[in-house]
Amino acid sequence: MIDLAAAHEAFAASVDGTVGLEEEFAVCDPRTLELVPRFDELRERADSPLAEAISGELIRSEIEIRSGRGENLADAIDRQREVRRLLFAHAAEHDVVLGSSGTHAFSDYRDQQFIDTEHYRRVSEGLQWVAKRNNTFSLHVHVGVRDADRAVKVCDRLRPVLPSLLALSASSPFYDGMDSGLHSARTQMFTKSFPRCGVPDAFGGWDEYAAYIDFLVRTRSIVEYTQVWWSVRPHFSFGTVEVRICDAQTTAQESEALAALIVAAVLQAARDIDEGVPARDLPGRLIEENMWRAIRFGMDCRLIDLEAAEEIDARAAVEALLAWTAPARHDHGLPEPSFPERNSAQRQRALLAEGLSPREVYAATVRETQSYAQEVRTA
Repeated sequence: MIDLAAAHEAFAASVDGTVGLEEEFAVCDPRTLELVPRFDELRERADSPLAEAISGELIRSEIEIRSGRGENLADAIDRQREVRRLLFAHAAEHDVVLGSSGTHAFSDYRDQQFIDTEHYRRVSEGLQWVAKRNNTFSLHVHVGVRDADRAVKVCDRLRPVLPSLLALSASSPFYDGMDSGLHSARTQMFTKSFPRCGVPDAFGGWDEYAAYIDFLVRTRSIVEYTQVWWSVRPHFSFGTVEVRICDAQTTAQESEALAALIVAAVLQAARDIDEGVPARDLPGRLIEENMWRAIRFGMDCRLIDLEAAEEIDARAAVEALLAWTAPARHDHGLPEPSFPERNSAQRQRALLAEGLSPREVYAATVRETQSYAQEVRTA
């Protein structure tokens, strides 16, 4: 089921800077805010163009919308805004409210039903309890990168950036009705449980990466490419680099700003490769130190400057990321992303500190999420 030659051709035909956006939402009862298994109904009753944009995820109480291929970031955002408006209106017409954070705060994972597709039957049967526990929601960003060898090298260069993106996107302090003590319970639940997930190795180029995929196929470890769940990966079907580290975003403005930063990071990595800028393949064990800090404390953390072996404030790390990506933003006409003073996890924790329960905090988060139905700016 995995055609490496076709994947190589997909990257050969790819164009730098095309963009695809994928946003996952919780499908909730508007009165109780519990997860409800309404995905199949929402999909079946959707009209074009929403019907073509809807995709299923692991559970029937989750729905994803995809922009499709945008010629650039602005095009992808315009496409996604249109299907967002349609989705939120469609949900309201069918007595459903949509939530958007990395986890649902209190619905029991044991009550959730898997969707019935070949891929997710394979996931549920293969991973069992690991899949059952994975009631999580995320933002994925695809960026076109020409040439398979170059795409793998871009993924290599993005490895140290993943903790900063995670800290910035953290939106999931609650799980199973309790305060997890984390800022991204989703990441701990998903990337630390699924196989072939989280921060990938540095592969150095297409040949080594293709050999790894071939090894997985020959040893019957995988039968389809989407069983490789790395937080950044070359996507074989689309000829893109897919960044998958982020929690789902509570507001549309945050989702679009993160997408803008990710697109700039991918294109800056490609620019650095083209210009021969040297890069050090940092050991995964060092990047994982920052991953844990981002999971635990989000934007309240102190990350490690891995080159200098010194702690820095998470906000300073994000500022450094913005500075690094400035040339790519200039080259491709990308906006400088603007983020709120506090991200979703920080806002939720502030409400918890004021005495609200996880249920009450989730209700406030769902109210914020209704901004997805409105047109917003990225900067």
